[in-house]
Amino acid sequence: MKKLLFAAMATTALSLSMSASAADIKIGILLGFTGPIESLTPDMAAGAELAMKEVSTSGLLLNGSTLTPVRGDSTCADAAAAGAAAERMITADKVSAIMGADCSTVTTAVLQNVALPNGTVMISPSATTPALSDIEDNGVFFRTAPSDARQGQVLAQVMIDRGVKSAALTYTKSDYGKGLADSIQSNFEALGGKVTISASHEDGKGDYSAEVAALSQAGGDVLIVAGYLDQGGKGIIQSSLDAGAFETFVLPDGMVGDSLPAAIGADLNGSYGTLPQSDSPGAATFDGMAEKAGFKNGPYAATSYDAAALIALAMQAAKSSDSNVFKSHVFAVANQPGEKIYPGELSKGLKILQSGGSIDYVGASDVELIGPGESAGRFAEIVIENQKISTVSYR
Repeated sequence: MKKLLFAAMATTALSLSMSASAADIKIGILLGFTGPIESLTPDMAAGAELAMKEVSTSGLLLNGSTLTPVRGDSTCADAAAAGAAAERMITADKVSAIMGADCSTVTTAVLQNVALPNGTVMISPSATTPALSDIEDNGVFFRTAPSDARQGQVLAQVMIDRGVKSAALTYTKSDYGKGLADSIQSNFEALGGKVTISASHEDGKGDYSAEVAALSQAGGDVLIVAGYLDQGGKGIIQSSLDAGAFETFVLPDGMVGDSLPAAIGADLNGSYGTLPQSDSPGAATFDGMAEKAGFKNGPYAATSYDAAALIALAMQAAKSSDSNVFKSHVFAVANQPGEKIYPGELSKGLKILQSGGSIDYVGASDVELIGPGESAGRFAEIVIENQKISTVSYR
């Protein structure tokens, strides 16, 4: 009888051990599937989910654990809605980490009101406001996109190189818009340029004629539109063209996407801007992976892949899916020393970490995290030609 009891206990213990060692780990995908960048987020989500599928298929994560995505709509603009979506992910869906959010205002709100109190790691692929560099995060917040403090420097230099001496500037009324506008203006003026006006605009309006009248009266060689391509920024450009106010538009990252030239048409040709993007070997590899998977390597798709990959690799390094444990391993897997890991090589990275080795995750966007937990970043200079976005150079 004792032998039968011990055998039963041993079988139960083995079963519990197996279930504890191999788990279905849920990761939140918190992006604006509706709202001012809704045309970008399908490719971003697909990028993150591609990394998660790659990890799960390998069978190497935490003794055979798998990653399951849980999507939530940040709306990009509504902080309350984004917070509610994140809260559901953590309390109801039991996600171990969040890939997101996307836009800076909602990312800040989710971090402060949800992720930080719950101790949940967030890695944003696209929140770029400089304010996030100094925010109190208890080590749970990272971003694979560079700060707009850097984008302002790059974009200002692009404008100077193109002979721009004066510019009007409009920005979406948000943390992202204000931080980016301030960075562009300070850097452009430091290089000898002049910003004739810096004025905010609201998203979701049907008529931007009043805003455009003020911008036109101030004048400038170009109009810088630090907005969102699917809402206010698009409206400002169309109204400017209708009024004959400006012919050339300078487009920071939130304005770069295929939906904008498709909506505006040939009148947008000749406009230009910047987008966080790399010309590293990993970027070319990811292009092919995205095409094979049936989506486009559009804006922030690569950084989304990298954000999800970093979550998995940090878990493996920590031997835990607990945010409070693996958060201290994100920097280690993202930076030197260690063997370089590129897109499509996540199983290689997992195996090295499994055996106690070190990796330097380069990924699809040339990841290198600096002090505030954000990417140092490279930028593509883009131009609109024949109603398509073309890359001119990398900076």
